[in-house]
Formats: sequence, structure tokens, C-alpha cells
Amino acid sequence: MAVRSRMKFGVFMAPFHRVGENPTLALERDLELLQWLDTLGFDEAYIGEHHSAGWETIASPELFMAVAAERTRHIRLGTGVASLPYHHPLMVANRMCQLDHLTRGRVILGVGPGALASDAIMLGIKPERQRAMMEESLDVIVRLMSDSEPFTCKTDWFELNDAVLQLRPYQNPIVPIAVASVESPAGVTLAGKHGASVLSLSVPRDTIRKTSLAELWTIAEETAAEHGKTMHREDWGVVMGMHLADSKKQAIADIKEGAGNVVTEYFGRTLGNPVPDVPRDQIVDYMVDHNQWIVGTPDDCIAGIERLQELTGGFGKFMMRVEDWAPRDKIHRSYELLARYVMPHFQGSLEGIKVSNEQTAERREQLQANRYVGIKAATDRFDASRSK
Repeated sequence: MAVRSRMKFGVFMAPFHRVGENPTLALERDLELLQWLDTLGFDEAYIGEHHSAGWETIASPELFMAVAAERTRHIRLGTGVASLPYHHPLMVANRMCQLDHLTRGRVILGVGPGALASDAIMLGIKPERQRAMMEESLDVIVRLMSDSEPFTCKTDWFELNDAVLQLRPYQNPIVPIAVASVESPAGVTLAGKHGASVLSLSVPRDTIRKTSLAELWTIAEETAAEHGKTMHREDWGVVMGMHLADSKKQAIADIKEGAGNVVTEYFGRTLGNPVPDVPRDQIVDYMVDHNQWIVGTPDDCIAGIERLQELTGGFGKFMMRVEDWAPRDKIHRSYELLARYVMPHFQGSLEGIKVSNEQTAERREQLQANRYVGIKAATDRFDASRSK
């Protein structure tokens, strides 16, 4: 698999907060989690944009990212995603370039067509137009960020006249772009067109065309080649639900109630998506058995990521979908276990430590003999000095 040894780790924060909870405190928990992930050494966090349905309550990922940037030091922050059909492309480019400067280059522009049909309905956008609108918008955004020559563009939903960004991107050559890939080949095709990175759900929910992750990546590579671009597997992020604890039994118990809530109440009753045909208290087991979530110990997580690597042909970023499905201390503990025991396995940070430990253990008898000789020599010198 042509992936560099140091895998990146990050999160995809929609977020999901159950209806009935204090929304102010929920947002604060989200920010607190990003601070914790920054401390643990996570690489990236993508923040969602949603405007309806009651659970995903961040309307402006850019505003959230601006606050998060002040509370963190290292973690890169991305829109996850900016729903391009909802905005004039000049405004998207301007906001991201400003945020790029304010964060000294810690931002990523993640884009998508808009995930919630209820958002599109409120804005009067036809579902069959969303992906075409996303492409029209991203084409303009890329040109605005990469070229300072004013240009004019007119479509049936936005217009630009001698447009130019007065504030250029802080990062060179442009703000990095990631395209969400959920159900159709549209995302990977657009990513290939611009040589952008891809954010893929680990299990596509496509009910029309069953396309595997490996096949979607091939489409991205083929499209990139057609446009003179190159796709890089190390920039491919695969998103999956995950929760870890010291035992698999404990991990399942931690999220059993919360997972039942989000799957049945939100994805099922609110959005109308298909849900597992099992009792609520068996949803976690079902999702784990069908390789849709990783729930268990750090060793289970390592095995799950390696299984995904085999299925996809190799990717460079493992992204956890943030779930508010357990008490705060258990959620924070889950990410800590991943940072302590899973990340090093895929980042090569333990190689020197293991070699040094094994080398020392193999020579322990010799080292103990040397230690004894040194102590004896020092003792003999002391005794000699006292006998004078």
C-alpha cells in the first residue's frame, strides 16, 4: 500500500446532540473536546454546517473554528463541510482566506453539496441541482484563491464581475481543499478534477449504486489524470464511528444507550434513513459486526484500521466521527486510549523505543556485571581513602 508510515488522525464533528439538551453547553463540550484532542496530538478536526433537524447545531463552521483556534495550538481545523450551494463562492473564499491568516495557516476548506434535505428545502434549492452547484462553486473558489487576475463568471445562481480576492491565502499556493464523498461518485470526481483530498464515509450509504471505497478512489485517480492532476493516498481520510475503553464489554456498555438514541431518534425517526432491524440495545453489536463502527479496546481499533486499509488499498488519515453518546469522561478517555496506544502503532513513534528496550534486555547480564564493577570500584576507592 503506497501510504507513508505516519498516518494522520482526526475527527469529523457534525456534531450530534440529542434534542432536549442545553445547546450552549453542547457547543462548549465540542470546544472542550477539540482542546483535548489538541493536547493529545490529533492532526485535524472538521466541523460541520447544518441548519435544521435539531441535532447538528453548528450553522457556521468558520465561526466555530475561529473560537477553537484561540483555544488550541497545533490541530488543523477544517470545514466539514461547507455546503457550497448555500453560499456565494466569493464569500466562501473570502471567509476562508481571512481565517487562514488569523490561524497562521491552520485551516482546510472541506466542501460538500449539503447533507440535509431539510436545509435545501428552506433555501429553495432543488436536490438534483446540489452537486452541479457544488462543482460550479468550487471551480470559482479554486480560481479565486490561485489566480489574482480579475475574472467574470455568470451562472443561474451566482454572478461575479471582475472578481478578485483582495486578501490572498496565507498558505501556499491555496487553502487546502477536501471534498466529502458520501453516496455518489460526485465527490471523488470533483476531488480528482482539482487534485483535492477526499473525506470518505467508511461505509457509503448509497442505496442506488453500490460502489466500494476502493472503486471510488479509482474514480478519483482516473478523473485526476484526465485533468493533469495527481491524487495522493496519504491525503485520503476515511471516517468511521469509534469508541474505546479498557475492555470491549465496557466500551459497548458505555455507548449502548446513546448509540440507540442517535440511530433510532435522529437517523431513523427524524431523517428517515434506514436503521438496523434490531432492538435498540443491540444496535452497537450490529454496527460492530457489520464493520460500520469500531467499538472495543485499542487492539480492536488497530485491527479495525488495518482491515479498512486492506479494503481500500490504503489511506493516510483515520477520521473518527464525533458522537455525543457517552458521558464526557468516557468520551475523553476513548480518545486518550487511541492517542496512547493506537496512534503510535501507525505513526512509527515506538520503533526506536522498542529497539532500545530489546537491545538493553538482551544485554542485561553484561550491563549488570558492568554496574557491579563500577559500584565495587567506587566502594574500593572510598574504603582506601578512609584507611589512610
